[in-house]
Amino acid sequence: MTQYASPEMIFAIAYEGHDPGDDPAWEVSGAASQEEYRTWSRHLCGMACLRMTLLHRDGDAPTLFGLLAGARHHGAYTEQDDGSIKGLIYDPFARYAQAAHGLAAAVHPRLTLDELTDLLDAGRLVMASVNKGIRTPRQDPPHRGGHLVLVRGRTPEGDLVFNNPSGHTAATREATLPASRFADFFAGRGVALNLRPQPAPLHTPAGHASPVI
Repeated sequence: MTQYASPEMIFAIAYEGHDPGDDPAWEVSGAASQEEYRTWSRHLCGMACLRMTLLHRDGDAPTLFGLLAGARHHGAYTEQDDGSIKGLIYDPFARYAQAAHGLAAAVHPRLTLDELTDLLDAGRLVMASVNKGIRTPRQDPPHRGGHLVLVRGRTPEGDLVFNNPSGHTAATREATLPASRFADFFAGRGVALNLRPQPAPLHTPAGHASPVI
């Protein structure tokens, strides 16, 4: 699934400047209005990752905006004075995932590629911060981070398998990349999700701000 109600519109939104508020299926997202959908849909990669995780575990999940309401209540997103949106903020998101969904979430503000693969091998799903350009992996990104994908596992060859909430084709929504190429987009931080309903510590070191996207 994607962070937009109509996956077929993602190319136009990402590359042609199309207004996401024109999405004819916006109500499917659970947004209260078309304007709310327009404001928030570009910021829902984390909620799409969470929804995919819950669907995998339970076979059902709240809508994107249903999840967003809970995440905002816990402080995982904040609206700034200039109207911009800050989020996803990792620590409050992890608390929300545990409290509302029984989903143990461990924050990793510093996460090497080897550590990420160790988490996958231990059965975790990882919301990894990458550059949004990962949908076109032949092009080098200008920087790392700023977007979240859900890394689900590895192939026998060691390639990473992940879902991209803003993938503009079926192949980029459910994608596979060599770990070395994934590393070119990976910001070295993320949130590990344990499908078993048990407490998990937050790993943000004392005195450090919670990572964002």
